[in-house]
Amino acid sequence: MTHSSATNAESVAPDADDVAANKKRFAWTFTGLMLAMLLAALDQTIVATALPTIVGDLNGLESLSWVVTAYLLAGTIGLPIYGKAGDLFGRKPVFVFAIVVFLIGSILAGLSQNMTELIAFRAIQGIGGGGLMIGAQAILADIVAPRDRGRYMGYMGAVFGLSSVGGPLIGGYLTDHAGWRWVFYINMPLGLLALGTVIVALHVHRPVGAKPRLDYLGTALLAAASTAIVFVSSWGGGKYDWASPEIFGLSAAAIVCAFLFVIVERRAAEPILPLSLFRERNFVIPTAVGITVAIAMFATVSYLPTYFQMVNGANATKAGLMLIPMIVGLLLTSIVTGRLISSTGKYKIYPILGAVVAAGGLVLLSRMNVDSSFWFAALGMFVAGLGIGCSMQNLVLITQNSVAHRVLGVATSSTNYFRQIGASLGIAVFGSLFVSRLTDALVAGHVDTSQIGAAGVSSLTPAVLSSLPAPAQEGIAQAFSTALPPIFLYGVPIVLLGLVLALFVKVEPLAEASPDGTREMAASPMA
Repeated sequence: MTHSSATNAESVAPDADDVAANKKRFAWTFTGLMLAMLLAALDQTIVATALPTIVGDLNGLESLSWVVTAYLLAGTIGLPIYGKAGDLFGRKPVFVFAIVVFLIGSILAGLSQNMTELIAFRAIQGIGGGGLMIGAQAILADIVAPRDRGRYMGYMGAVFGLSSVGGPLIGGYLTDHAGWRWVFYINMPLGLLALGTVIVALHVHRPVGAKPRLDYLGTALLAAASTAIVFVSSWGGGKYDWASPEIFGLSAAAIVCAFLFVIVERRAAEPILPLSLFRERNFVIPTAVGITVAIAMFATVSYLPTYFQMVNGANATKAGLMLIPMIVGLLLTSIVTGRLISSTGKYKIYPILGAVVAAGGLVLLSRMNVDSSFWFAALGMFVAGLGIGCSMQNLVLITQNSVAHRVLGVATSSTNYFRQIGASLGIAVFGSLFVSRLTDALVAGHVDTSQIGAAGVSSLTPAVLSSLPAPAQEGIAQAFSTALPPIFLYGVPIVLLGLVLALFVKVEPLAEASPDGTREMAASPMA
């Protein structure tokens, strides 16, 4: 080699210090993204076990559901908006904005002096929270090639599942040992760490060119439709009968707004949700499969703690601990399948396999009864967790690999948006079916429910149950055991529908380079 060629080679070869610096920067960036995912998922469920204490302290039992609904509604509306904003203005400033808003909402919620303040501040939390999860997934897609992305998506999926399932447990512990306000204050150290790492370590390209024209009308219509749908899922079968004028009116409003939204999006220069995405098979199918997986996950997480408290007599903290087998199964397959995808480049098999395994877990859970041991329930939860972990984040990876980079953010957010909306409606229907079955079981068992309260079955809580005479407690436990487990069986055809849909996923090679043209920001320190 001549001196000239040797010099050129030296100039092209990466500097060892630069490589080490990039690895360190990547590690910090990924840590920030994981913390953001942790916060977003945790705050969907962490308030659940603190609510009885909160409403007692703030004297707002009649507003209890709004503490959850306000966060869910604001977060759901924000999903597609954040995705599009990241595509147009750059993901880092939008992500930083979301973290700051989330932290402001958290500290204000912790300082709330009445239910009105708490509900308003939970909405602010939700506005920020909607951007945390989407920002983390979209930024990861910017800095890591699809071929390498599987393992990182696996870690994110594990954090999401762990946070969603562990939220009630953490919330119960903090409420018992530090006070309910720490359910919100706990976000501050984690959020500030995420904010600092993102500001310092994250470097992604910002879009350049003319200032984009924002789709204000489309955004307003989507927000209106989302609001109506969330209220239908929150109130249907509970506060209002499904056939009531209120639910009918909200459903009609959602349909009208959705219809107008489609008309507006066809003409918008920069649509908040490009209709061209619906011509992409690997957007439509993974999104639909994701809805079935989310229904299976959240139906299990939502109703199993109730079963353990009402049938097995567990307190809130113990009921949360009893979900650990599901967490273990979900963590295991989220991480393992992600790494397998990165090493082999094959991904289609995992949503298919996940649907089969999740269906098996739901069947096992449907066989529980008042005499079943915890280990039987643990097996069903573990199997269901294995199936869910095979699919959740891998479906996002399939979508991201198939869409153009200019719509990557909105494709990611839209997948999550439809999954959230679909799961909310599905869980609401399951809840309505459960209440109906429970009412029938109480009548069939000749259980005296006169002491439950004016609201009847809807007001039945573990505290109320413990105050009833022993015969009534036994009858109610038997009724729960009869009414609740078959709800999981109703989820089996939904999950198997996801299996059929997953068969039509189009296999496209995972790209070897990230959107900025590099293999990834740095060789993974976690590989």
